[in-house]
Amino acid sequence: MTHPTSSAAADLLSFIDASPSPYHAVAAAVARLDAAGYDAAPGTPTPGQLPRRGYLADGGLLIAWDVADAALPWRIIGAHTDSPNLRIKPRPDLGGSGMRRLAAEPYGGALLNSWLDRDLGLSGRVAVRESDGTVGERRFRDDRPLLRVPQLAIHLDREISTTGLLLNKQQHLNPVWGLGTPVEGEFSAWLADAVGVVATDVLAWDVMCHDTQPSGFLGIEEELISAPRLDNLCSCHGALSALLAARPVSTNTMIALFDHEEIGSESATGAASPRLQQVLDAFGPLDAADSRVLSADMAHGTHPNYPERHEPNHPIALGGGPVVKVNVNGRYATEAITNGEFVAACQGAGVPTQVYAHRADLACGSTIGPITAARLGIATVDVGMPQLSMHSSRELMAAADVDHMVTAFTAWLSA
Repeated sequence: MTHPTSSAAADLLSFIDASPSPYHAVAAAVARLDAAGYDAAPGTPTPGQLPRRGYLADGGLLIAWDVADAALPWRIIGAHTDSPNLRIKPRPDLGGSGMRRLAAEPYGGALLNSWLDRDLGLSGRVAVRESDGTVGERRFRDDRPLLRVPQLAIHLDREISTTGLLLNKQQHLNPVWGLGTPVEGEFSAWLADAVGVVATDVLAWDVMCHDTQPSGFLGIEEELISAPRLDNLCSCHGALSALLAARPVSTNTMIALFDHEEIGSESATGAASPRLQQVLDAFGPLDAADSRVLSADMAHGTHPNYPERHEPNHPIALGGGPVVKVNVNGRYATEAITNGEFVAACQGAGVPTQVYAHRADLACGSTIGPITAARLGIATVDVGMPQLSMHSSRELMAAADVDHMVTAFTAWLSA
């Protein structure tokens, strides 16, 4: 079947499948920047020494820019590379009932039930002792079906039909990966083999589970995308695509893809860190009044099975275009002016827009938007693409919205 949308949606799927962890997402983005002629910058931005078109990469953080004139205002798109998942604990080797298991812990606000009975691989980074005695980093991924969190049979949980599925984060989410009795250090030895070192040289790790099923198109007309980590690799892909395509005439452009948004952004590579400010400072005084930030994070589409959970006067349709997110209590950073500017850019590019407001009687989530606006003093608009199954191991969106996103973000950066 010929897919009804452009190659943008297929390109997004390739980007997601190349990015099982934040570290892989940054590496995939860096490969695209390198191919486009961007230059790597040192880890500590130094005034007067940053390339005109360059990037800074650190773990799950990527900041990239295209500077025409340092005196011009900035257009910045921010997003985040991390997604909720299950992460492996420092001493993970567990037994039980004749099976070998790994001790895992939920990262962020994962929909825990979505991680049951799925084939899981492992990816992340490992800190290793190098031959010269220094500590190095090795990125790895294994897409084989290594792990599974088996659900309890309904015969042993008859109450599930009336009380719902109740999962204890400590007890019920440790995946099995073999039979027999575990040996202390087994996982560490497996990691050593995965990254090509001896077991004694594995010092620590940031390792997470990922769904081994590839991303793909879904539906009778293939109008939908089924993929892991749409929140928020979709926005990262849109930001990167827009940076490479934009042709601004009166601004400098930048993207900032942060780690750790799902756990509050309070880290050295999160949005609450000074890293973005440091890069901007290296280019000279910031024209904050005329600069703008677009905080890109996925948005809730109206769920057809739960319409009562949504604000009734603000329906959000998958395929209906970018969603401007508004919250009077500051959970989103959108202001009337930034809202209007984004909508005007979309109208000029022929892209439809929607506006999201949360039910007043439900707690509202947040984004990096308020954090970035407060740190930089730059007016910000919060925008997302509509999706269902947010924070699930697999999520759902309309394929057409990938084109909407890239076109809208490019137009906004070029304004």
